[in-house]
Amino acid sequence: MLAPRIDAEGGKFAGIVIMAGSPRKLEEILIDQNNQVLHSLNKFLKVIASKQIAALSTKFENIYNLSDEEAKTTKVLGKHVRAYYLKEMGEHPSAKYLLALNKPLFILQGEKDFHVSVDNDFNGYQEILGDHPKVKYKLYPNLNHAFMPSVYGEIRKAKKEYNVAQHIDQQVIQDISDWIHSVSRSINTN
Repeated sequence: MLAPRIDAEGGKFAGIVIMAGSPRKLEEILIDQNNQVLHSLNKFLKVIASKQIAALSTKFENIYNLSDEEAKTTKVLGKHVRAYYLKEMGEHPSAKYLLALNKPLFILQGEKDFHVSVDNDFNGYQEILGDHPKVKYKLYPNLNHAFMPSVYGEIRKAKKEYNVAQHIDQQVIQDISDWIHSVSRSINTN
């Protein structure tokens, strides 16, 4: 998510690979993740969880009203995540950096990723960048957020999913390698 901004602010990369990223604000992604869990709960737990999500949503809505100093001391998630982290990222939307890019970009995502979504995130990149000639997109069937085969395929079982010992799918590694070589070749011929 941050690679286009890092590049724009001095990274000077030859190209960028975005794996399981998002052009959206982090708080939007977090609310979507919470709503995914909500829809999988029984009726009683849904009532409790929907109140918690509403409270979290209210915290997120207020982030941009805080001064930087207030945001640095305001906890929004657990003991450690402060509002400033989300505020600072949200004030620098990745779409702005993506639209200004004129270098190779490779956007990859697993189809079974439950942390970011195909509709909102992978397709979101395509809505922003369209058929830009230097952008390549690849969606991998049955791979999760870590680009490993999906075991359970649902956010409620994330801990179990990531406790299964496995490796990044070999095709992902090969595709990234091939893309880097193609970028290198195009740089060396120019």
